Amino acid sequence: MAGLKRRVPMHSLRYFISMVGLFSKSGLLPWYARNPPGWSQLFLGTVCKGDFTHVIATKCQKGQKSQKKPSHLGPLDGSWQERLADVVTPLWRLSYEEQLKVCFCSFILDSSSVETMSQESVEHSSFVKFEAQKKILQRLESYIQMLNGVNVTTAVPKSESLPCLLHPIIPSPVINGYRNKSTFSVNRGPDGNPKTVGYYLGTWRDGNIVCVRSNNLKNIPEKHSQVAQEELHVQKETVKEFFIRGPGAACDLTSLYFQESTMTRCSHQQSPYQLLFGEPYIFEELLSLKIRISPDAFFQINTAGAEMLYRTVGELTGVNSDTILLDICCGTGVIGLSLAQHTSQVLGIELVEQAVEDARWTAAFNGITNSEFHTGRAEKILPGLLKSKEDGQSVVAVVNPARAGLHYKVIQAIRNCRAIRTLVFVSCKLHGESTRNVIELCCPPDPAKKLLGEPFVLQQAVPVDLFPHTPHCELVLLFTR
Repeated sequence: MAGLKRRVPMHSLRYFISMVGLFSKSGLLPWYARNPPGWSQLFLGTVCKGDFTHVIATKCQKGQKSQKKPSHLGPLDGSWQERLADVVTPLWRLSYEEQLKVCFCSFILDSSSVETMSQESVEHSSFVKFEAQKKILQRLESYIQMLNGVNVTTAVPKSESLPCLLHPIIPSPVINGYRNKSTFSVNRGPDGNPKTVGYYLGTWRDGNIVCVRSNNLKNIPEKHSQVAQEELHVQKETVKEFFIRGPGAACDLTSLYFQESTMTRCSHQQSPYQLLFGEPYIFEELLSLKIRISPDAFFQINTAGAEMLYRTVGELTGVNSDTILLDICCGTGVIGLSLAQHTSQVLGIELVEQAVEDARWTAAFNGITNSEFHTGRAEKILPGLLKSKEDGQSVVAVVNPARAGLHYKVIQAIRNCRAIRTLVFVSCKLHGESTRNVIELCCPPDPAKKLLGEPFVLQQAVPVDLFPHTPHCELVLLFTR
């Protein structure tokens, strides 16, 4: 059995805060993640389209504020651990089967209000994880109807109709300890210890920030938690010694990175990662590919769940040997490269330079010769790239943007490219700019916004659970025109 591979970037913040990141490889995946069932078995139960009944929803009153967090500190006891778990993994008290039913509506409740909720309110919450995805689609349907001149009185539709086929949630193959990376802060704990390693509770605005140990969080691997309970010093040699010969050796690291920064998070270009020991990269095996991952490159935190997600995307694209696959915000290129053998060409665009280098390495190592990866902002690269593809060849686009969504020029380029007939949009937080992205893909032509092409139609929505014990899902949307 393959050993675990991990990397650890450590952020040393000169002003009271240190950040420690642990990156883990999950090893061999379960058989059902390697060989998932077909669609008929994958989507258990009846898919949903049209009318729904007996839906109960409880909303926060408009303008309602969450209870203010106490400013005092206290002894380090189980209550602090439970408060942290209620923020980071608010469904932790429930079995996984119940979690797929019971959930908070994430676009109504924020993390501060979740923290104040009791176990009773969790168990009696009327929002379900599936219902949350349904509510998102209903909001989109309402906006699209208004743009098409349908007379609706509110932004949230009163009916239970959906704009597309909504499949049941695909469960995560791994439920506990699934995070392959963990980021910890170092600051004052509830007991006054200034070198407590864990996660923050409270807010800087209220001046009641406290760092709580994370060893009871269900989504963090046990070995990550063991390291987080140790006292880490900022000196690189001390950190190196800790992980080679000290208590941190239990992690069996293959790579240890150090990053010095005054920011919570920054790129390699802003503050270079320094390799203290081990291999410069970590590697994953996913969808029959060996994938290289640099410290600055994005990779899903749930490896087994990511395989289910990427298989779902591949099924929905419907690519063939005459198709050009356009992978926008491609990261390390996994989606495009996993489908390369079924397409005529893969074109990837990614902002992070290290991720593009990883994608090119992965393509070369796996013998994939029909892929190109471009570094830079999608809004600058995409329009020119699409102009050369207006020769009648079919283009399928896949977008997996960050939570901030796509730049409006990217939406314009996709909308105005007649060759793109199929679009798969992946989002873990379909709110704000991402919602506007979807509306502009589906709205009638609007010369003022330079949206001249035929609108897309939302056909299917598939939620894939990569985040057990939390309210969130990756939502995969299929658009055609």
